[in-house]
Amino acid sequence: MIEKDFVTEGLRRTRIDEYLEKELERAGYGGMDVQITPLGTMVIVYAERPGMVIGRGGKNVRSITNTLKNEFGLDNPQIEVKEVAVPELNPKIMAYKIANMLQRGMHFRRVAYSTIRRIMGAGAQGVEVTISGKIRGSRSAVAKFVEGYIKKCGEPSIRLVEEGFATVQLKPGVLGIYVRIMPPETVLPDSVEILPPKMIIEEEDGEVIEEEIDIETEVIIEEEEVVEEIEDLEELEEVVEEVVEEVVEEEATEEVEEDDS
Repeated sequence: MIEKDFVTEGLRRTRIDEYLEKELERAGYGGMDVQITPLGTMVIVYAERPGMVIGRGGKNVRSITNTLKNEFGLDNPQIEVKEVAVPELNPKIMAYKIANMLQRGMHFRRVAYSTIRRIMGAGAQGVEVTISGKIRGSRSAVAKFVEGYIKKCGEPSIRLVEEGFATVQLKPGVLGIYVRIMPPETVLPDSVEILPPKMIIEEEDGEVIEEEIDIETEVIIEEEEVVEEIEDLEELEEVVEEVVEEVVEEEATEEVEEDDS
């Protein structure tokens, strides 16, 4: 029974997402989130242009609220509209932008590369754009464009990579656009942070203090010590040379005195 309710709820959320996607396409629909609260059902809508979602005097919001209540059976639905901070990092919005450009007759390669540059310029770690359908001729084909680093398999590819999908109707047929983005703040499970070494100092009162060692400072200190040692060696060489010269002069003086005698 629980499994059936789970599947039913998932299906209802998918239908709501498809409805909002169709209704708010011009507003730059970027996804939605449903939260169950004691006062009812909170539906958070993310959009590039929130003003178009609300409508003049809240007309669109009221219409959507009535539809969610009557057709989808939500209990006291309340809609909250949030603006997408960086539209280039939202895969749904970018998929719709690609669909609009293709509908205007632009070449798919030019559209894909310009979109990838925009997404990577916004700071994404990686992006993958897939366009499938009759893009080259009468036969269906798939064109995939990838830049940066993006997970392709495993649990991180599901949890850390955001996905968006859109379709566009052209004369040859329907094209499917699939966009996958790895956000800039993503931290992969295999990422390793190297901590700086610590130096343990024991004071006279027995208190032990741990201090981080600045590697660059240590290198500079070691270089200064080496320079001091070199200077000491140079001074020692000068002293030895002076002593040798004095010894040689003394021996030469003694030889001259012996010859005179």
